[in-house]
Amino acid sequence: MRLAALPLLFAPLLAQAATLSVCTEASPEGFDVVQYNSLTTTNASADVLMNRLVEFDAQNGKLIPGLAEKWEVAANGLTYTFQLRHGVSFHSTDYFKPSRPLNADDVVFSFQRMLDPTNPWHKVAQSGFPHAQSMQLPNLIKHIEKVDGLQVRFTLNKPDATFLATLSMGFASIYSAEYADQLMTAGTPEKLNALPIGTGPFVFRRFQKDAAVRYAANPDYFGGKPGVDGLVFAITPDANVRLQKLRRGECQIALSPKPLDVRSAASDKNIKVIQVPAFMTAFVGINSQHPPLDKSQVRQAINLAFDKASYLKAVFEGSATAADGPYPPNTWSYAGQLPAYPHDPEKAKALLAEAGLKDGFKTTIWTRPSGSLLNPNPSLGAQLLQADLAKVGIQADIRVIEWGELIRRAKAGEHDLLFMGWAGDNGDPDNFLTPQFACASVQSGLNFARYCNAELDKLIADGKTHADPAERSTLYKKAQQIIREQALWLPLAHPTAFTLTRTNVEGYQVNPFGRQDFAKVKLD
Repeated sequence: MRLAALPLLFAPLLAQAATLSVCTEASPEGFDVVQYNSLTTTNASADVLMNRLVEFDAQNGKLIPGLAEKWEVAANGLTYTFQLRHGVSFHSTDYFKPSRPLNADDVVFSFQRMLDPTNPWHKVAQSGFPHAQSMQLPNLIKHIEKVDGLQVRFTLNKPDATFLATLSMGFASIYSAEYADQLMTAGTPEKLNALPIGTGPFVFRRFQKDAAVRYAANPDYFGGKPGVDGLVFAITPDANVRLQKLRRGECQIALSPKPLDVRSAASDKNIKVIQVPAFMTAFVGINSQHPPLDKSQVRQAINLAFDKASYLKAVFEGSATAADGPYPPNTWSYAGQLPAYPHDPEKAKALLAEAGLKDGFKTTIWTRPSGSLLNPNPSLGAQLLQADLAKVGIQADIRVIEWGELIRRAKAGEHDLLFMGWAGDNGDPDNFLTPQFACASVQSGLNFARYCNAELDKLIADGKTHADPAERSTLYKKAQQIIREQALWLPLAHPTAFTLTRTNVEGYQVNPFGRQDFAKVKLD
């Protein structure tokens, strides 16, 4: 009788669903990705719940079909016509049951809410549309029209070589117009941010701030059912705890490990270390709207005062290369011929005196509490900057601010010196320039230097009108020269993107842009 009972005892174990647990470093700001600009929020929303018309294949460096199976671009570069896939299903949950598959109405709605100030959804986005505004889409897109049920046409006011690549970014995700209508009719539009619906590989289940986000596999996903039945983002701000959870098997993937943890994990037979050079730049944004940081000599002095070599050794522990501008060196149009600021405290003092600040001044340094790929040890980095600035007479107080609050207040321009990082979403160099240095990005909040210069703005705008990379590179190199001369950033590092996984994880690839794809991951 005991032997006969064994199959009954083991049957529940065999039937258990495979759930992938990922240790992440912070809570998303929300799930309506168009309102936010942080990679953490993109990973938790756009990457797992949603799709775009086109996607960027980071491994092969090219755009590929997404919700649009094909597209045509007019010879004059002003018209883009997209043919949508047939039969793409939106998520079915206990709070929304779609009555139809994806169609052109969903695409038109998804963009009109960002572009049209009279659209009722435009008015209820509490955080605005930072990416759409900084990428200047309201001025670029003349109109969007539904050609038929599965065909959409975008008409631009001027040619833009970055337009297709821009459509692969997380904020260009496609939403359900039917679900939006349901929420607006019920008077609960805020639920779009709390109870998301998409077409992606996973379906949202629930979110507990600073604890976990839970998802279920989408059995109707047009790309094929994911390799796991469930997905959990276990929010774990401390990198040491992420590694401990990975070792105990509580997580199968740990994101943003510290360099020391990477070395430690390399000797663990149960853990794999996966890495790729990241298409990212860590920097300190210098708020040019806050005196005396509005003076170029002061910003240059900050660059000269900082011992970047010591910072890289202490904070990144050999896992990053020094940054001398906004672009990673593997970016086409990278102006590597421009000299970096040397560590020269005496010259820094001379520049401060030239600016009428021979006795220095007081300022603040803002940083996050927990480590990330672009800032592995926030506390140590801030202390090193504070100490170097003190040597030239700049007294800086360190302010440690929770990630979501830090982003919100920095976008409002409240910071002086801000430890931040930027990841290019689509391989195009403009993805660093327009969001971080265009005048429109000051209004949207993504321009953390808060700097608007007509010459720089024109170089960036003109660069997008040329299809030839050589012509664009000429303009972008001039833009980089202005950025360097004005010392809008204190560039820090180009990190290596590491992810730690259990050895039973198959199919996971590190994305150089920081995006996450768990659709093809399996647990052996």
